This record gives sequence, C-alpha cells and structure tokens, in this order.
Amino acid sequence: MDTPAAPPAPYDLLGVGIGPFNLSLAALADPAPGLRTLFCDQRPEFRWHPGMLVDGARMQVPFLADLVSLVDPTNRWSFLNYLREQDRLFPFYFAERFQLPRREYDHYCRWAAERLGNCRFGTEVTALHRDGALYRAELRDTATGRRTEVHARNLALGVGTRPVLPEAFTALDGHPRAFHSADYLDRRETLDDARDITVVGSGQSGAEVFLDLLRRVGEGVRLRWLTRTRALAPMEYSKLGLEHFTPDYTRYFHGLPGTVRDTLVEAQWQLHKAASAETLAEIHDHLYERTIGRPIDDAPVEITPGTAVTDARPGPCGGLELRCRHGDSGVEHVLRTDAVVLATGYRAARPAALEPLAHLIDWDAAGRYRVDLDHRVATLPDLVGGLYVQNAELHTHGVGTPDLGLGAHRAAVILNAVAGRTVHRLPERTAWTGFAPPVTPATPGGSTGPAAPAMGDVPATADVPAVPRPQEWTRAATAGR
Repeated sequence: MDTPAAPPAPYDLLGVGIGPFNLSLAALADPAPGLRTLFCDQRPEFRWHPGMLVDGARMQVPFLADLVSLVDPTNRWSFLNYLREQDRLFPFYFAERFQLPRREYDHYCRWAAERLGNCRFGTEVTALHRDGALYRAELRDTATGRRTEVHARNLALGVGTRPVLPEAFTALDGHPRAFHSADYLDRRETLDDARDITVVGSGQSGAEVFLDLLRRVGEGVRLRWLTRTRALAPMEYSKLGLEHFTPDYTRYFHGLPGTVRDTLVEAQWQLHKAASAETLAEIHDHLYERTIGRPIDDAPVEITPGTAVTDARPGPCGGLELRCRHGDSGVEHVLRTDAVVLATGYRAARPAALEPLAHLIDWDAAGRYRVDLDHRVATLPDLVGGLYVQNAELHTHGVGTPDLGLGAHRAAVILNAVAGRTVHRLPERTAWTGFAPPVTPATPGGSTGPAAPAMGDVPATADVPAVPRPQEWTRAATAGR
C-alpha cells in the first residue's frame, strides 16, 4: 500500500505582491541559508509604473538605492552586477550620472525578478487564513485557473499603492479624456487631437507629464498646469536634508505620538510630494527657448499654483469643466478644457486577500495598521508568526516609507525578524543629524534629568518637541523621492 505523500513544509515567509520592496526582500533572502521563501504576484511579469516610463525621465534616488546594495553590496542582485551581466559597466561609468533612467531601473528589476527562484508570477493570492500557528494562502494560477494552497509562518504584504482619484473628480471617473498619470503612456495618444490639456498635481509625476506634453504638442495647443500648493517648490536635496531618509529618522519618527506623526506627514509635504529641481529647470528652459523673439505670454501655456479644483464634470457643449478656487484670494472660476491628466498621487490599500484575517488585526482609530519598528502589524491576539507590511506604514514610519533608498534596509529588518537571527548586519547609526533632544528638561529640584535615549530610540511615551511650523520646512525639507 502506497504511503500518502507528506505535505510540503511551510515557507518561512510568503510575500504577497512583487514590487520593488518585496523584490528586495526576495533578493536579500535568496542567499540566506535555511530560509524557505516564496513571493507571488498575479501579473505575468514584473512591471514598475509602466505608464510613467517617459523618455528622459530619471530616478530621484542614486543607483545605490537598488534592491540590495545599501545592505549587501556583494549580493549578486546588485545594480552593478546587473550592469556587468549586461556588458554596460563602461557605458555607465562614462555616463557619469548618479540617477538612472526610469526605464533602466525597470529593466534592472525585471532582470532580477525573472532570475530569482523564489519569485512566482502569474500566481494570484486570493485569500489568506490563519491555520493554527501558520498562515494558509489560497493561490490561483492566472493562466490555467488551477488552485493550490501553501502554508507559511510569516507574511509580507507588498501589494503597492493605488492611484488616487480626488473626490472633486468623481464625476469624471471612467471618462476617456480624464485619467490618472499612472496610465499616461497608455492613454497619451488619446490627447493627440485635444486643443486644451490640463495637468493637475505639483509632484514629480505632474512635472514629468507637463514637460513631456510641452515637448510633444504643437504651439496651437494650450497647456495648463494646476497645483494646490502655493509654489512649485522643488526638492531641496541637500546632503543633510536627505538624512530624513535614514533609519535614524525612521526610528525617531516611530517613537512620536500618533497625533504628532500625522501632523508631521502633512507638514513635510516637500519631503515626499515635490518635483525635482532638474525637471522644473527643464520646463523653464523649454519655455525660455519657445518664446525667444516674442512676448512671454504669446505661448499658450499656463502654470497656476495655489489653485484647487473643487468640482469637475463633463461640459454641456463637450469637453470638461473644472470649478477652481484660488487659495489666497478665495476667488472661484470655471475652467474649460478638452482633457485632464491627474497626477494626484497614490495611496496604500488593503488587499482583498487579507479580508479573512481582518478581524485579527489591531486597526488604529483611522482604520490603519499599527506597525512596530520591525514593520510587523499588531494583531489581536498577538499571533505566532508575523504579518509584515511594506509601503503601507507612512503614518508610523514617516516619509521614508515609499523611498527606494530605504527599501533594502526595511527588507533586511523584516528578514532578520523572520529568521530570529542576524541574517544581514545593519548599522546602528546612519545620520549626522540628531533628531531627538540630547537631554531631558531639568527636574523641579533643579537637577538635570537622565540623558535621553539614543537618537532614533525615543519611546512612544517620551516627551517630544513641538511640531515645526510648515514654513520651517520650506528650505530644510527634502522632497519625496
């Protein structure tokens, strides 16, 4: 009589979604002895913001912000090793550019994703359950429809973020001439016969779309750029300003009270929502060249900051109507345009597969994850094995959450926690800046209190300094990259 086959051993870590962050986790886990990992994505192949791979667009972080180098530069999945395998080391060396073209970063990630044995594309995680001390995942092969199940001790959610459609544009949802910048390249040809095009949003995506349209459309087409921010302020990008994107600042931010953290995220808009100075300069250069020998206002181009769109609808005679309000004056006006590109950002979303576990998660008052320093989600009760999140913890870990420069470090933190040992050694200090106060205030008796915790290790109950006023961030903040 045949003995039934033993069920496969559970994975130590199952990753749901394969974007850059879970791909980094897969790459750092690949050489780790004794760890069984699997990463699944329903897409047939790796794709990174395909709608924004505009010619000439560059990354906002240096090439060392790849999948592994800031944790383990000897790892075979480094960008430099990718260049070596592509025979591009000398061309990259002579290019003398620290920031990569977006298209090259996408190609690098696809190179790694296609070769990593722990990455499985065309595999949708349809539901996640708790099965004793393990997680049970239901999987579906998107090509054949075949369904299987796997067990894992830990989960890492890396499903990415989703485009945001502002409430004011609800009536234009699905309109052929109103779409998010995430779909820009796929929908760009639909703008070819438009005579009036409006771009909404002041971040890097808005700047890149506006610049691309400036280069493409004829001078008879009116281009408009609307932003709610009062100025098209660029990333400051100073060396000390960039220290807001270090593990030190992440630890400091995590130790602040929740209300302070929420206020800081809004006040630090230049840290994570601004355009690069280089892109803004290219826009100015293009407009300068375009108006040589004629008045500035002769070009049909409008750049209007400090203006919010309060309502948007199809126009009665065709086109679109945007009701706008100027922030400083309060003056309202109606703007008529043929098409709108919404560079209005992205937001973390709860994956549908998580619903069977939703009742076990300790959500905060705003319905968000509570996340510890190891990026582990709090559960009720505290479960054996961890549920980890990547790029869903802006409210607990600060502006570095979506930053590619911190991706490898976060992946290593998660991997060390999952393994219960130091798989990858991480530095204790990464910034010159001391974000926390060096000592506690004097005690009532006149003596000085004990020294404050080391920078970045402030407990949640510690006293914290007042939140800086927004204007204090105007020049000291680094933009979201």
